[in-house]
Amino acid sequence: MLFDALAPSSALQLIGFANVDAFRPVESMEDARSIPLDIPNFAAARAVVSLPACRIIMMRSFARILDTAYRMPGGMVILSMTDDLQVNLKGLDLDARFFVTLRGNDECHFVEPQTNHHAMIIFSPELKDRGWFDHADDLRAHVANRPALLHTRQLLLDILRTASVQPLLFKTTEVAAHLQEGLLLALDDLFQIDPMSDRCASVQGERSIKLVQRIDDYVAARPTAPIYTADLAGEFGVSTRTLGGAVSKVRGMSLHQYIRLKRLWATRARLLKGGGATVATCARAQGFHHLGEFAAAYRATFHETPSDTLARGRQSGVRQAD
Repeated sequence: MLFDALAPSSALQLIGFANVDAFRPVESMEDARSIPLDIPNFAAARAVVSLPACRIIMMRSFARILDTAYRMPGGMVILSMTDDLQVNLKGLDLDARFFVTLRGNDECHFVEPQTNHHAMIIFSPELKDRGWFDHADDLRAHVANRPALLHTRQLLLDILRTASVQPLLFKTTEVAAHLQEGLLLALDDLFQIDPMSDRCASVQGERSIKLVQRIDDYVAARPTAPIYTADLAGEFGVSTRTLGGAVSKVRGMSLHQYIRLKRLWATRARLLKGGGATVATCARAQGFHHLGEFAAAYRATFHETPSDTLARGRQSGVRQAD
């Protein structure tokens, strides 16, 4: 696999995350929020290397719903590192043929139904404009030229492996600049996009995204109330079919599944705080009044009982106090 040939060094930061709770601090720093969809198979990792005017992050992700706020004044490119990528971006299904670009700011919504391997290249604002980003504040998905994509992937792997085994080279400005120039030339080729095949993710499903955001706000404001599809559709002035279609398109599941998942994760977050809370009070605070059904749904989602989670939260609180 991609990470097997890498070892951490002074030039390469390499981190594996044992579970989703270990991954949370990274998301907090990057203004991202994930809801994992497959807890037992969580195996995230990331490798990071810096060049004079850009930073490369290779990521092994996990099945999840991801909301993130990108702030990229110098621009960024995200591309798949394997041919089995599956992701939904703002309601648009993407596979390994696509790469994603942004310069500026954008609120982004992803669903990854599986583990993916991708690379993110973040550029310094000081880097000279190469004419890549023609629309500011707009995350866009493009169909890549296959040879250019394969060449860029290989170059990224070569840079990461070099940083792993020969880190001192990255302290030499001339060598680091040479590696960066090779990458920039490869991206020049990648950006030779056929206008007929270009697809803009921001245009696709914009109405669906706004509906899901309204659902999120509605649910957050009513944590204990039962929520019925017909009432929600009436509140937003849309049909139940439109509402369900929006959630399915943007989140990859039914409205009922999505609301239940959000409330289960909110309950888990409270249980992990420990303290004097009980499972029952945490569950009821999120609208779960049938505790047997709640416990079954919780265990099916997180592969542990609510009381196990609460015990870990209390133990963590005791260690911090010590």
